[in-house]
Amino acid sequence: MASPILVLNTGSSSIKYELIDPRTRERSAKGLVERIGEERGRLTHRTGDGPPYEREAVFPGHGEGLDAMLEAFAAAGPELAPVAVGHRVVHGGDRFAEAVLIDDAVITAIEELAPLAPLHNPVNLTGIRLALKVFPDVPQVAVFDTAFHRTMPPEAYTYAVPREWGVRRFGFHGTSCAYVSRRAAALLGRDLADLNLIVLHLGNGASATAIAGGRSVDTSMGMTPLEGLVMGTRSGDVDPALAGYLARTAGLDAEQVEHALSHRGGLLALTGSNDMRQARARDDDEARLALAVYTRRIRKYVGAYYALLGRVDAIVFTGGVGEHDAATRAESLAGLERLGITVDAALNEADATGERAVSPPGAEVPVLVVPTDEEGEIARQTLERCPA
Repeated sequence: MASPILVLNTGSSSIKYELIDPRTRERSAKGLVERIGEERGRLTHRTGDGPPYEREAVFPGHGEGLDAMLEAFAAAGPELAPVAVGHRVVHGGDRFAEAVLIDDAVITAIEELAPLAPLHNPVNLTGIRLALKVFPDVPQVAVFDTAFHRTMPPEAYTYAVPREWGVRRFGFHGTSCAYVSRRAAALLGRDLADLNLIVLHLGNGASATAIAGGRSVDTSMGMTPLEGLVMGTRSGDVDPALAGYLARTAGLDAEQVEHALSHRGGLLALTGSNDMRQARARDDDEARLALAVYTRRIRKYVGAYYALLGRVDAIVFTGGVGEHDAATRAESLAGLERLGITVDAALNEADATGERAVSPPGAEVPVLVVPTDEEGEIARQTLERCPA
């Protein structure tokens, strides 16, 4: 019996959605409403391999965007009768260690956690409230990016700052890590409980996570998604004194510095573009330096997490860059041969997709590529939380 889950990922100016049966992993529809609140919005709705249903219109707000999604299902199918709705919520703070059925208390908690993710939680909550109006009798579940990392020990999540600040590391990309680590275990033919993994989720956002026995023990993103690796527009690690220095020398306040580090940093700051493909296409000193900074940071985290884990059973690349950029994979692991980490050039550079090893056969530490499926993982966790 089909059990379709509607997965909603509500962003600041978009609604990404998929209708998934988590038992079969079959997608009966997927789509994107983008440029919400702008002069010309666009909806793209797909139901199979044929041409998509497309519409251009002005979507003043997320309510009109959700209405457009419903109209697309009515016009192009399939019938939209989900057994549940799963919502991506970026920040669950220290309150949510797993996905939860949404009720008034959960909504209040997500709202109270908004200062930790001011660009994400409020719009995630907008999607929840709209969906509750459209599907009032359907169970709705919040799946938190931070939940997977609630297993980190105190020495991993504690910052050496005054306790009264009430801050700590939370970590993100948890939904991706949960899915990818299970698939890596299946690819290796081993029990996840017996594996130590380093997962490198490299996309416009990027993170490294150390996983022992299926549990996160450390991760590069911190209280917010800004800490850690170099990303598309985010700086990753910088000296914490940077904000004070820029206040004294450039007259920038904390909000301006935070905005610049989040939206004008990373590859964008180093190359003028947040797109790794554009950096790879260039042949100049600026691009070469940017790529060296990017991959060196990854290599530092791999070495650090190897030391924390003591033994590594696989390195797993995922995310848009991790899945598709062979050069980034090779450069990020270069020089780690004494740790048993090597990449096979032919396998790594092969025109291949899907789950695969890119290390030599019999490598001490397999290097894997595992395409992530965050929507499928949200659907799976949503079904688990639904009443029988």
